[in-house]
Amino acid sequence: MTENNIVLEARGITKQFPGVLANDQVDFDLRNGEIHALLGENGAGKTTLMNILYGLYHQDAGEVFLNGQPIEIHSSRDSIKAGIGMVHQHFMLVPVFSVAENIMLGDEITRLGMILDEKAVAKRVLELSRQYGLDVDPQALVGQLPVGVQQRVEIIKTLYRDASILILDEPTAVLTPQEAEDLFRIMHELTERGVSIIFITHKLKEVLAIADRITVMRAGKVIGTVTPKETSEQKLATMMVGRDVILTVDKGLSQPGEEVLKVDRLKVHDFRGLEVVREVSFEVRAGEVLGIAGVQGNGQTELVEALTGLRPTASGRMLFAGKDLTGKPPRPLTETGMAHVPEDRQRHGLVLNFSVADNMVLNTYYRPPFARFGVMQPEAIDANARNLVKEFDVRTPSPFVAVSKLSGGNQQKVIVARELSHGVKLLLANQPTRGLDVGSIEYIHQEIVAMRDRGVGVLLVSAELDEIMALSDRIAVMYHGQIVTTVDAKKVTREQLGLWMAGARPEE
Repeated sequence: MTENNIVLEARGITKQFPGVLANDQVDFDLRNGEIHALLGENGAGKTTLMNILYGLYHQDAGEVFLNGQPIEIHSSRDSIKAGIGMVHQHFMLVPVFSVAENIMLGDEITRLGMILDEKAVAKRVLELSRQYGLDVDPQALVGQLPVGVQQRVEIIKTLYRDASILILDEPTAVLTPQEAEDLFRIMHELTERGVSIIFITHKLKEVLAIADRITVMRAGKVIGTVTPKETSEQKLATMMVGRDVILTVDKGLSQPGEEVLKVDRLKVHDFRGLEVVREVSFEVRAGEVLGIAGVQGNGQTELVEALTGLRPTASGRMLFAGKDLTGKPPRPLTETGMAHVPEDRQRHGLVLNFSVADNMVLNTYYRPPFARFGVMQPEAIDANARNLVKEFDVRTPSPFVAVSKLSGGNQQKVIVARELSHGVKLLLANQPTRGLDVGSIEYIHQEIVAMRDRGVGVLLVSAELDEIMALSDRIAVMYHGQIVTTVDAKKVTREQLGLWMAGARPEE
């Protein structure tokens, strides 16, 4: 690759939102057949830049060039027409439709002007599958496909529309290690055939393994562009955050105590009435981290919702702190000493229109000192917020601003501050660092280890294998709603866990 084969270039891109300069004179270019990784903290401006290139936003200043020629992109239709495709972190697929039906959505081929020609689409899908090594059955129902194959469908969908530039947003967030390796193979196949890829991720190891160039953004500006040969994980993290970051989890040996949570043959149904947690049994002891590893969608969400009182159980028991609290609502569980960092912080962890201060007492607002005789006490709530903002390093202009105005990492800190600031015996942390940058991940990991060392039992649910292996003392692998094995975290490899997560059965 040379600098003369630039296929996409952004020059001096500036984009301002009320009170936020999201992009500040950003320069970025993509060369033919390369993988260019884009790194940055939450709020660094990388998503805004990609949304401009894909037509979801329009810049306030600056220009975009395609193959050396200026181009105006006002909508995603413009970007698709220009050959730019984007695979979003959350797939845009209809589960009950076939692969071919999903791919033709919005670009339908018809016969006689009114009959959908699915055969023609299926033929084209097979051609693309073979050409790029994607291996997808056009007749398969999307809802029945593994996550890794669904991602291939999204990639084929962009190629079907003749995309030569591909933006991948956190593409490995829900993949097993084996599926991620397969994706990297596909990415190399694409670039060998002239496709250029922008790769957005938080995983520094992946960037160093697959990228040709790496651009780092911070606070809306480009900090620098490097190649993998001239950098390292530590250097990239420092560029992203602006300070030294501890990338390894520093924890000593656990000292497990008494059992704080016992789950016995628990069954849970989803909203369709289907059994998604199938006679799951395990225990969590004080002073240990039990990690549950698994690809997203194997019952982990429903399990945690049942344990925290957000979803009814079909059968089985949950003993918490020696009490049978099966099927109890959240308040008795909180009052007994359960803390919950939910999978979806905005949907289940925060009231976005409420202030930071009010969000920090969502589970204690009715108790003294925050309420007296049924009347809330603003002074006590404000004082609590000021203390927690300082203790948990929540970056906010004021405890009184709406929590929706904070970055994702600081929203997560608000939840952690609230949940860990009362007497806690058990912490349920579900995907606690999803979508967070390295600085916020470092902080959350330190808090989880600190709670363990104080004698709190921790149940950690994460699709991130590195996180599971770094924090856990024991690891349970969940597949199709069942715990297939539980192992000592020090005696298992990443590859073994990945195979079990994908359905391989442990040797007896």
